[in-house]
Amino acid sequence: MLMAIITMTTDFGTLYPASMKGVVMGINPKATIVDISHSIPPANIRAGAFALYSVIGYFPSGSIHVAVIDPGVGTERKALVVRAGEQYLVGPDNGLLIPAAKGLGDFQVYEVITEKICSSSSFTFHGRDIFAPVAAHISAGMDLGDIARPLHEYVDLDFSGYEIQDDLIRTKVIYVDDFGNIVTNIPHEQIVKSLSWGAILSISGIKMPFMRTYGEVAKGRLLSLVGSHGFFEIAVNQGNASKTLRLNSGKDVHISVLSYK
Repeated sequence: MLMAIITMTTDFGTLYPASMKGVVMGINPKATIVDISHSIPPANIRAGAFALYSVIGYFPSGSIHVAVIDPGVGTERKALVVRAGEQYLVGPDNGLLIPAAKGLGDFQVYEVITEKICSSSSFTFHGRDIFAPVAAHISAGMDLGDIARPLHEYVDLDFSGYEIQDDLIRTKVIYVDDFGNIVTNIPHEQIVKSLSWGAILSISGIKMPFMRTYGEVAKGRLLSLVGSHGFFEIAVNQGNASKTLRLNSGKDVHISVLSYK
């Protein structure tokens, strides 16, 4: 048996991940399991993709990442393994794995031959019956060619779809973290091309500056900034921007630009 790191990212909450972990440990007791998150908003593929994308680069070579946000479970959607940057990603073919794979560089996509993993599986819990076993077998040294075949057509997903005009920014919420910070889909390099530090924006009639860090505004004040993930964020210093603005993952956002400074 080989030592290996297996991460898990799901929308399963508190109970269902335990059986996935039991399956992994039954196949490879030496595996180290790391929970990225099991509180992704239900069926929110984009939020799950962002969570995986934001952390995967910090794991060492050989790590295996199981991600299951799978509203299409039990349908004809494929089960995938993606090899990227000497790491592996395992999950459904719905775009969930692709942003993280792209972030690691060149990648290859494979379709899991499910009958080589299990003779039967639940129609509703492929995380336990397919994806966890695949990750465990890879961690134990099984050759990828024994359980999967190359796949050239798969569901893609990116974080594009924003627009920065003269006096208006149109964007989308791709994630809300546990602090209530609103992560949008505008990458760092695009927002800093358009705004200078100290620019004044307005959202839902509330003015906010574009700053480098939270402490540059008073407690309870709204601001925008580039977050640690490298995307344009909306936040409240020591507060919850998502609750303040009633914005959740997947929502479209229109922001007025009052001054570019």
